[in-house]
Amino acid sequence: MSTISPQGHTDIVRPDGTPVRVLVVDDDPRMLELLTTALGYEGWTVRGAQEGRGAIKAAREFRPDAVVLDVMLPDMDGLDVLAQLRSELSEVLILLLSSTSQEDSEERFAGLTAGSDDYITKPFSLEKVVARLGELMRQAGVADSRHDSVLVVGDLALNEDSQVVTRGGDRIHLTSTEFELLRFLMRHAEEVLSEAQILDEVWAYDFGSQANLAKRYISYLKCKIEAGREPMIHTRDGDGFLITPAVRS
Repeated sequence: MSTISPQGHTDIVRPDGTPVRVLVVDDDPRMLELLTTALGYEGWTVRGAQEGRGAIKAAREFRPDAVVLDVMLPDMDGLDVLAQLRSELSEVLILLLSSTSQEDSEERFAGLTAGSDDYITKPFSLEKVVARLGELMRQAGVADSRHDSVLVVGDLALNEDSQVVTRGGDRIHLTSTEFELLRFLMRHAEEVLSEAQILDEVWAYDFGSQANLAKRYISYLKCKIEAGREPMIHTRDGDGFLITPAVRS
């Protein structure tokens, strides 16, 4: 499964300000999609795997801060995967998932003593997984709580309070108008916005004859945030503009 780019507001980041990384391992395709999507909307970078061997390989490449691991996998015992991850990535946080309804079962005891940091039984709410992961990462010092309002789309982050914009950790300097335009696009990530909507929101005025104003500032913005990088801002002829996470080649 490909990596899910972070999107939306995030209150938890790595100490260096970049999005936290979470690996989700579950053999149920629907559950895997639900979990990766929910965690991606928290502003975290998420990768998924459906088998134990694939999870171990992904962890080596992805270097996650936390792993959500289903105990029941088709090719390996989830506890064996846990032990392997723990031996190779000693600092990674591991949240186990199990279908058992017995909180004090032998499986739970085995999982916790094998090195997991916490345990959730199915069925569970997505909100519970998000909250438990956030709590674990804060307690372990893996991530910091952020009180500023931050918008994240892919590797692009915009702090609405400090008005600092970064891409891949690199600072991008914008004019006040460019900042407002980018903020509007990021608040509506992956949504096509018409020129009329942009003019009304960013300039709060009907510029009439200056119909190319939005296009001109979109061009300025693209030059700054896409210089030497994959494109994020796209034009939909006749419809408007939108911003999406970059697609890496």
